[in-house]
Amino acid sequence: MKGSEIMSLAQVFLSEFLGTTFLILFGVGVVANNLLVKSKGKGGGWLMVSIGWGFAVYIGVYVAWKTGGHLNPAVTLGMVAAGKSEFVPGVAVTFASTMTYIVAQFLGAFLGAALAWLTYKQHYDEHENQAEILGTFSTGPEIRSYAWNFLTETIATFTLVAFILLSGYTKNVTVGPLAVAFVIVAIGVSLGGPTGYAINPARDLGPRIAHAVLPIKGKGGSDWAYAWVPVVGPALGGILAGLVFGPTGLNLLAA
Repeated sequence: MKGSEIMSLAQVFLSEFLGTTFLILFGVGVVANNLLVKSKGKGGGWLMVSIGWGFAVYIGVYVAWKTGGHLNPAVTLGMVAAGKSEFVPGVAVTFASTMTYIVAQFLGAFLGAALAWLTYKQHYDEHENQAEILGTFSTGPEIRSYAWNFLTETIATFTLVAFILLSGYTKNVTVGPLAVAFVIVAIGVSLGGPTGYAINPARDLGPRIAHAVLPIKGKGGSDWAYAWVPVVGPALGGILAGLVFGPTGLNLLAA
């Protein structure tokens, strides 16, 4: 996109909405493949899930590359906190554009989760473990301690947004999405064990709402007591990364 071109908010919305839809379709899909009964990939393990999420991010970012492929309110808020004047050339950082990014991400996440459910509908119908059904949609801690779970999500998201700010994100449309995908895999296999690494408020809350409203057989509750952790923790991590690597922080390292 040429620097002189200006994107409308409708174009921004569609880009981030579609990119996040693809992200969550493939992300929720790989977890469902790993957990649900009679699935071909059942028992594939954590490495399969982490790699699957990495590929999901690669695809989603590539779909939404014209808007920077944020797909994540923590990334959007991190760029605001970093003092960016534009999200990408032609998209100024304003309240309206920021909210357009974030709303599109949440709605795309909901749709992606719904499409993944439709893909695995018969398997969900036969699966009886309510915790695993929820686990295909949203994250949950292995050891429930809200303060420590919150800290884990904050640290993991800080590393993601820091990399994005330092690398310039999608300046290179070929390499940029792949680099971020590798970071997602690294976070998954290194920092994802305690909480399942939401590192994205939309990634967790959108599918959690889908879990709550979709007619999933025998699904149980949506664990709303924990739901604030993968929303607030990543948001804080993204903002802190923006403050550290923005104009008032270590701006000499920023892209």
